Amino acid sequence: MPRLRSHPQHDQHSGHDRHSEHDRSEQDEVARVRAFNRFYTRSIGVLRDSLVGSPFSLVEARLLYELAHRPAEPVSGAAGSGAAAGVEGAELRRLLDLDAGYFSRVVARLDTAGLVSRQAHPGDARRQLLRLTEAGRRAYDDLDERQAKAVRELLEPLSADRRATLTEAMGTIERTLSAPARPRAVVLRPPEPGDLGWIVARHGALYVRQYGGDPRFEAMVARIVADYAERPDPAREAVWIAEVDGRPAGSIACMTATQNDTQNDTAKLRLLLVEPSARGLGVGERLVAECLRFAERVGYRRITLWTTSELAAARRIYQRAGFTLDAEAPFDGFGRGVIGQNWSRRLGAADPG
Repeated sequence: MPRLRSHPQHDQHSGHDRHSEHDRSEQDEVARVRAFNRFYTRSIGVLRDSLVGSPFSLVEARLLYELAHRPAEPVSGAAGSGAAAGVEGAELRRLLDLDAGYFSRVVARLDTAGLVSRQAHPGDARRQLLRLTEAGRRAYDDLDERQAKAVRELLEPLSADRRATLTEAMGTIERTLSAPARPRAVVLRPPEPGDLGWIVARHGALYVRQYGGDPRFEAMVARIVADYAERPDPAREAVWIAEVDGRPAGSIACMTATQNDTQNDTAKLRLLLVEPSARGLGVGERLVAECLRFAERVGYRRITLWTTSELAAARRIYQRAGFTLDAEAPFDGFGRGVIGQNWSRRLGAADPG
């Protein structure tokens, strides 16, 4: 098929539109995070002068918490200087990410109130050791009970299901914002009950939100999934779900190009998706490689795919897997203009994965 080239002005305009859409998407994400921060800080009352009706600010409460949960280990000093017990102030300041001057003022206030004791490190007088006094321990115990009571009151109106949803969402936020302490586990598996619906929902949520368009895109994905589910043919077709750390994070399908034709030697790569949280882990490359291995194993001689020019990350994966662009042309099936592209490669060569 001859390659259809789009007009240079159209390409330039499309690039500008994609850049603008990316900027709008990023601005929307920033606004949503800031709105959540305002809502959450208001909900738990961290902007008040005192925390949960106590005489302490949020920073003072956090410092008391750390001192209460970090044992005051004996610290050996220089020869003949004996030992002292406490937690190094510099360590606490780094943990709390506080300015040195502000940290010193907070510690001084707690010291003046008789809640924290300070003494010089026996090996270096410039370093300071901190520990809770008996009065500080009592103050912390009272604060801890106040905070627990406030959380119980926050949860009380919620049903068990809504509490579970809330705590799960909090865990998701914590995992997402925390640097991974270990390599993330990526597993490819066949779809389980509910996964086909997940494929449709995530395509609609991610692609329509990121690139615009209307519900016709999600309807197209739903038809592809329905075709696969209604005429199962494990000898010729397959779907894979990529899991990252036990959660669905991607999908792909290998389907026959022509229904009811057992002699058809052309497959279609369809439904490639990688969640934003899983990008950069090689998930897309692994899905495409698995699809190609299956297609070759069951006897296809050629594999094709259709995509749009704006999906640059997917295009790079296809190119690395040996696909070449056959043709491209304007397409207006999703409520806005895109450049549709047909890609293909022959099978039977060295496995690109």
